[in-house]
Amino acid sequence: MEIKTLQVGPIGTNCYILCDEQAKACAVIDPGGEAERIAAAVKATGCALKKILLTHGHYDHTGGVLGLLDAFPPLAVYIHRADLEMPLPQLFPLNSEMGSLPGFSGVNFYGEGDHISVGGLDVQVLHTPGHSEGSVTLRCGDILFCGDTLFAGSCGRTDFPGGSMKKIMASLKRLGELPGDLRVLPGHMEPSTLDRERRSNPYLLQAMRGGM
Repeated sequence: MEIKTLQVGPIGTNCYILCDEQAKACAVIDPGGEAERIAAAVKATGCALKKILLTHGHYDHTGGVLGLLDAFPPLAVYIHRADLEMPLPQLFPLNSEMGSLPGFSGVNFYGEGDHISVGGLDVQVLHTPGHSEGSVTLRCGDILFCGDTLFAGSCGRTDFPGGSMKKIMASLKRLGELPGDLRVLPGHMEPSTLDRERRSNPYLLQAMRGGM
């Protein structure tokens, strides 16, 4: 397994390319913009792009989807159903524009407990709402792709439509209680580890104490 990280789009969203080098297959997680740059990075891996996996539907995590669909048809796109139709201007227009692309047959929905394969890699879907109703954390081995749920030293904002402080605290508690020192790859800012966040992240500490 190899992971490439790019900061893309207007606010430097972390876009990840998850590669199974043996199978020569990869997935892009949260292509927030600059589709041509992401496409070039995918080609440099030598792996075939099979899937786009979205941690949630906000524009800064989905802005490169159409460009990748155009560059790599056919291509499967996965999102939690609750984030498919967000109030504008948050959501990238998944329904209205994707249907006109060649090789695109529709959005695939995933949710709690689902498993998505990337070559021989297994990606488990954890529904972690709070930043948005359809936010998910994607676990692959000892790695958590947390989107905008858990950040290094912080957590995602909850003041957008569909956000909930109560729900994000429950999601943070769930992540904090996962066994082991898993690697945390967030949607923004630097990577971290669960042990580090369990020691020093005030939001995670509060969530694990059961507080609001």
